Amino acid sequence: GLLDVLEENGVGCIPFSPLAQGLLTNKYLHGIPEDSRAASHRGNGAIEENELDAEKIEKVKKLNFIAEKRNQNLAQMALSWILKDPRITSVLLGASKASQVLDSIKCLEHCSFSDDELSQINQILT
Repeated sequence: GLLDVLEENGVGCIPFSPLAQGLLTNKYLHGIPEDSRAASHRGNGAIEENELDAEKIEKVKKLNFIAEKRNQNLAQMALSWILKDPRITSVLLGASKASQVLDSIKCLEHCSFSDDELSQINQILT
């Protein structure tokens, strides 16, 4: 895949939108908040309300359950999951508040995953 090609050529990778436009945060666990990107109908690449179906929300809830067992919030676990791959050199965050940056940095406190956690995450994502 792409990461293999980058590694073979000594090139790093910085994923864009590692939190899936906010989907991989706690923001959408109980529906679509009025002040969210999904409710704004910006049409500029932000997640759209019609993209948030019950199946996606259920997957997010399952991922959140794993994150809670790891003593992380969902955003922290998502960032940890991306950064566990040594071919990833950084992530590109789109924070609108300083508190979001500070919270995201906490992902570095717990970047390793057990085989069971990885299996559960992969099962949810497939």
